[in-house]
Amino acid sequence: MGAILRHQPGSARTPLRGKPVPRGASRMVAKETIGVRLPRPSFDLLKRITWPVLLVVLGMGAYELAQRLLPYADRPIAKISVEGDLSYISQQAVQERIAPFVTASFFSVDLQGMRSELEQMPWIATANVRRVWPDQVLVHLEEQLPIARWGDEALLNNQGQAFAPRELANYEHLPQLYGPKRAQQQVMQQYQVLSQMLRPLGFSVARLELRERGSWFLSTAQGIELLLGRDHLVEKMRRFIAIYDKALKAQNTNIARIDLRYANGLAVAWREPVAPTAADTAVVQ
Repeated sequence: MGAILRHQPGSARTPLRGKPVPRGASRMVAKETIGVRLPRPSFDLLKRITWPVLLVVLGMGAYELAQRLLPYADRPIAKISVEGDLSYISQQAVQERIAPFVTASFFSVDLQGMRSELEQMPWIATANVRRVWPDQVLVHLEEQLPIARWGDEALLNNQGQAFAPRELANYEHLPQLYGPKRAQQQVMQQYQVLSQMLRPLGFSVARLELRERGSWFLSTAQGIELLLGRDHLVEKMRRFIAIYDKALKAQNTNIARIDLRYANGLAVAWREPVAPTAADTAVVQ
């Protein structure tokens, strides 16, 4: 038998007319615009330069404006007001003390110098000074509060700080405190404590002294002297108060001195014997 070969149109081996057979892999490429291809400009450097320049320009403008307006705003001082409860010093004395500062203008007035000058006055404890627009200065003063005399030449305030006004003779009624200069606050604190403890007995402190060796000596306004020793002053004073209420109160006018330096008692020195056989001193336990 013979083989018959027939031609089949459209066969895979025969390409179609007008459609070439693609060779290898193929892909679609999108067309890019010119703007996308070019690099975008950066403004970071421009921003870094612009802000400092702008700040410098604004600063120079503000400075120039301030220089032009300053002569109109910086007026001469027209008034100085003094505030505070003044009992020991007059406003006239304060005004005279700060008179040299009044010649300055509002912005050039030396507030710190004025404050220092005021606080050099003996009766002024603290001074606060501030400007008040447009042409005033306000001064607020706090006076010293004298609590006691310090020796024969000064007074002590409530903080234990010494100050020396001229009129010391007017304050002889205040209690007199003595001690080393470095111990001013310590003596003042002990005075306040002991004075408060003696007040319920009707006693007031006329003199309190811290001696060189550290011992304390107290004299009441009622004429009784107390020898307190070096330490444990509060405990000794409590002992004195307890014994005084029980055994000494009736004879208080005859007591000259009480020695509290004993561990468990005290010794009393009488102004005059309470009995013909009584000794000049007695120990109460």
